[in-house]
Amino acid sequence: MRPRLRAESRKDFGLRTWVETLQFFGLLLLELVALFTVITFAVVLIDRRIGAETLKRWLSGNRITAPLKGVAVGIITPFCSCSTVPMLMGMLRAGAPFTAAAAFLISSPLIDPVILAMLAVMISWQFMLAYTVVITISSIAIALVWDRLGLANQVRKVIVTGGAVDAGPWRGLASEAKPAIVETLRTLKKLSIPLAIGVAVGAVIHGAVPSSVLAGLGNAAWAIPVAALIAIPLYIRGTAAIPIGLSLVGAGVGIGPIFAMIISGTGASLPEATMLSGIFKPRLLAAFLFSIFAIAVAGGFILPIFT
Repeated sequence: MRPRLRAESRKDFGLRTWVETLQFFGLLLLELVALFTVITFAVVLIDRRIGAETLKRWLSGNRITAPLKGVAVGIITPFCSCSTVPMLMGMLRAGAPFTAAAAFLISSPLIDPVILAMLAVMISWQFMLAYTVVITISSIAIALVWDRLGLANQVRKVIVTGGAVDAGPWRGLASEAKPAIVETLRTLKKLSIPLAIGVAVGAVIHGAVPSSVLAGLGNAAWAIPVAALIAIPLYIRGTAAIPIGLSLVGAGVGIGPIFAMIISGTGASLPEATMLSGIFKPRLLAAFLFSIFAIAVAGGFILPIFT
């Protein structure tokens, strides 16, 4: 009887895991579709109200000031990794410098006022400042490297030229809302399948990776790249990742692996990667994922110095 009971227990556990995975998939998909729709609608209206030329002029600059402006926009837009995509598309369609758009893409999910405030309160203001400097310098450096490697031509032309047709001067919110809704739904339709695939794979991985895997990382040097690699497929909000990550300190996990996981999981995710596959060609998509991994590993080694 005992073997059969153990088999039934394993079966119940497996069923429960799959039910929880399906629930996670459904809730996450609904959340991301809602976020993407609202933010895309807002970005389309902002693009129309400000105008492409004005946005392009605001973000223009030399090799340092252009990506620095991209980071500045990233700081004041508290987006998760997936929610950066609509704003990124708006920048590219407006003809903003590639370095500004690239720096925004990297920095936006990683540094915003809420995340910085949490770091200052939960750790220290010195650590918060060090974290901000590391992410800012990394974002600018990577944007410049991408530009030097000629990765600007890895943006799909359909995205750059696929924006709404210039309809002349701003006609008021009531008149502009309908074409903005049409443009939003068109963009959502284009990226809906990649988004659903990414969420599905991410949900399966989320259910398959037990918390004991992260708790068993310890504080060894090898744990930093491992933590960064484990977290990339997951969808993690920075505001949730920081408390969760710091709670692992009690389980013996070091600050290095914890912040490698936070940076990697917050800066990239499978849903975001699949959405970006509709915007970026393979070389640029691979460069993005590798760059987030590199920032996470560097942060894992550098940030513990300031604790």
